[in-house]
Amino acid sequence: MGRKDVSTARAPVEQYRKQDYKKSKPALRATRLKAEAKKTAIGIKEVALALLALLLILVVVYAVFYLNMTSEVEADLELDPNEN
Repeated sequence: MGRKDVSTARAPVEQYRKQDYKKSKPALRATRLKAEAKKTAIGIKEVALALLALLLILVVVYAVFYLNMTSEVEADLELDPNEN
Protein backbone atom coordinates (compact mmCIF):
# COMPACT_ATOMS: atom_id res chain seq x y z
CA MET A 1 0.00 0.00 0.00
CA GLY A 2 2.84 2.36 0.65
CA ARG A 3 4.03 1.96 -2.92
CA LYS A 4 0.74 2.93 -4.44
CA ASP A 5 0.58 6.13 -2.41
CA VAL A 6 4.11 7.11 -3.43
CA SER A 7 3.54 6.50 -7.13
CA THR A 8 0.37 8.57 -7.31
CA ALA A 9 1.89 11.57 -5.55
CA ARG A 10 3.54 13.95 -7.99
CA ALA A 11 6.44 16.24 -7.27
CA PRO A 12 5.48 19.93 -7.24
CA VAL A 13 7.87 20.63 -10.12
CA GLU A 14 6.18 18.04 -12.31
CA GLN A 15 2.76 19.45 -11.50
CA TYR A 16 3.99 22.93 -12.46
CA ARG A 17 5.42 21.66 -15.74
CA LYS A 18 2.20 19.90 -16.59
CA GLN A 19 0.30 23.11 -15.98
CA ASP A 20 2.64 24.94 -18.36
CA TYR A 21 2.14 22.36 -21.06
CA LYS A 22 -1.61 22.76 -20.79
CA LYS A 23 -1.36 26.44 -21.69
CA SER A 24 -1.78 27.55 -25.26
CA LYS A 25 1.12 28.96 -27.27
CA PRO A 26 -0.11 32.58 -27.11
CA ALA A 27 -0.46 32.32 -23.33
CA LEU A 28 3.05 30.90 -22.99
CA ARG A 29 4.42 33.62 -25.27
CA ALA A 30 2.67 36.32 -23.26
CA THR A 31 4.07 34.90 -20.03
CA ARG A 32 7.58 34.81 -21.51
CA LEU A 33 7.32 38.39 -22.81
CA LYS A 34 6.03 39.58 -19.46
CA ALA A 35 8.98 37.96 -17.66
CA GLU A 36 11.46 39.48 -20.12
CA ALA A 37 9.90 42.93 -19.74
CA LYS A 38 10.11 42.66 -15.98
CA LYS A 39 13.77 41.64 -16.18
CA THR A 40 14.74 44.53 -18.47
CA ALA A 41 12.60 47.20 -16.82
CA ILE A 42 14.30 50.23 -15.29
CA GLY A 43 14.29 49.90 -11.53
CA ILE A 44 13.89 52.56 -8.88
CA LYS A 45 17.62 52.43 -8.14
CA GLU A 46 18.54 53.42 -11.69
CA VAL A 47 16.02 56.25 -11.72
CA ALA A 48 17.21 57.56 -8.36
CA LEU A 49 20.83 57.36 -9.46
CA ALA A 50 20.12 59.27 -12.67
CA LEU A 51 18.22 62.00 -10.80
CA LEU A 52 21.00 62.28 -8.23
CA ALA A 53 23.61 62.65 -10.97
CA LEU A 54 21.55 65.34 -12.69
CA LEU A 55 21.08 67.21 -9.41
CA LEU A 56 24.80 67.01 -8.69
CA ILE A 57 25.64 68.43 -12.12
CA LEU A 58 23.21 71.31 -11.59
CA VAL A 59 24.69 72.09 -8.17
CA VAL A 60 28.23 72.14 -9.59
CA VAL A 61 27.24 74.43 -12.47
CA TYR A 62 25.39 76.72 -10.06
CA ALA A 63 28.41 76.84 -7.72
CA VAL A 64 30.76 77.72 -10.59
CA PHE A 65 28.53 80.55 -11.75
CA TYR A 66 27.99 81.79 -8.19
CA LEU A 67 31.70 81.86 -7.41
CA ASN A 68 32.43 83.53 -10.74
CA MET A 69 29.82 86.24 -10.12
CA THR A 70 30.91 86.94 -6.54
CA SER A 71 34.55 87.33 -7.55
CA GLU A 72 33.53 89.82 -10.29
CA VAL A 73 31.46 91.86 -7.82
CA GLU A 74 34.35 91.98 -5.32
CA ALA A 75 36.75 93.05 -8.08
CA ASP A 76 34.34 95.80 -9.18
CA LEU A 77 34.03 97.07 -5.61
CA GLU A 78 37.80 97.24 -5.18
CA LEU A 79 38.29 99.17 -8.43
CA ASP A 80 35.45 101.67 -7.91
CA PRO A 81 37.03 105.15 -8.20
CA ASN A 82 34.04 106.95 -6.64
CA GLU A 83 34.66 105.49 -3.20
CA ASN A 84 36.47 107.59 -0.60
